Amino acid sequence: MADRDVIRLLLADDHPIVRSGLRAVLDAEPGFEVVGEASTAQEAVQLAGELAPDVVLMDLQFGSGSHGAQATAAITDRPDAPRVLILTTYDTDADILAAIEAGATGYLLKDANPEDLAAAVRTAAAGQSALAPAVAQRLMGRMRTPEAALSRRETEVLQLVADGLSNQQISRALFLSQATVKSHLVHIYAKLGVDNRTAAVAAARRQGLIRR
Repeated sequence: MADRDVIRLLLADDHPIVRSGLRAVLDAEPGFEVVGEASTAQEAVQLAGELAPDVVLMDLQFGSGSHGAQATAAITDRPDAPRVLILTTYDTDADILAAIEAGATGYLLKDANPEDLAAAVRTAAAGQSALAPAVAQRLMGRMRTPEAALSRRETEVLQLVADGLSNQQISRALFLSQATVKSHLVHIYAKLGVDNRTAAVAAARRQGLIRR
């Protein structure tokens, strides 16, 4: 939790225009100070340790191929870690679950208005959960029907299927046996009410479980 009158912020996004826009919005808010900007996930991890921000605003996907969830896990694993507020365009189950499991305090979409962004930053700095309404709704849906919801591992497997990977390639990427990958696919098919990979991907995309 921020114990200063000023909440120190680190912006992590690979698009300079996005960072510039965020800085303009946040600098206009009383009690905020943008202390640094990172254009890669690795730089975000480094600057989070060097600059001691209270909140890191973290994108999920960087052009280098690195992932904001991995950076979030590295940042929040440290003692006296800052809060991480995900700020992204992605609202799929796969992305939300990965970020929350990595230790993110909040999850906001980039179409949020400035007032909601400022409120989410203050909420995150206070150590409380800050979720976009659409994200909160998705999580509530999972809680209401847990037996039908894909696990994080299942969403990872299905996203890789959607990306065109074979079972063998998925097993290597996730450090799983091919038998385990096949078992995950069986469970995925059952939960989605389908019987093949193509139908599973199509159903998951319709339901917003994986990226298009």
